[in-house]
Amino acid sequence: MVKSDVQLDAKGLACPMPIVKTKKAMDVMSSGQVVEVQSTDKGSLADMQGWTKNTGHQYLGTISEGDVFKHFIRKANANEVLEERLYPHTVTNEELEAMVESNETMTIIDVREPAEFAFNRIPGAMSIPFGELESRINELNAEENIYVICHTGHRSDMACQLLAEQGFINTKNVKDGMSGWTGSTEKN
Repeated sequence: MVKSDVQLDAKGLACPMPIVKTKKAMDVMSSGQVVEVQSTDKGSLADMQGWTKNTGHQYLGTISEGDVFKHFIRKANANEVLEERLYPHTVTNEELEAMVESNETMTIIDVREPAEFAFNRIPGAMSIPFGELESRINELNAEENIYVICHTGHRSDMACQLLAEQGFINTKNVKDGMSGWTGSTEKN
């Protein structure tokens, strides 16, 4: 059994809310304390790992109990915490929609979970869930124009940072994500 100092209920919440609640909880915690974040969002595993990596906090691990994921994160000391990085190269949904409609050559990567992708996606988008991106990076061409999308722009922001670290120079985050997409969609 893993001991935590704070238990946080984020069950039933989707990205980015588990991270928003975690950030607020950690703001009042002391350095070195551990928070247990309980979530039912399957994407929360990749979200928590990415967020902790980008902020300097320590991701300890996740325990699954039925439908609930219990994520354990240690709050870093002030000198360990990094400013939350935001990927600087973005496009709006409207800009991406115009490029899709004009049949511009590009790769659209959807980093949401497979269930999210199955129910609603941009036609022609490639599904690579954020948690699989690093292991599937060889499926991508670093020279192509790549647009990365998720539900709200948070996971795609972290995905763009990861791609940039791996030498992808023409990558843009679709900052409003599928939650604001009004263009054409398809589903299974």
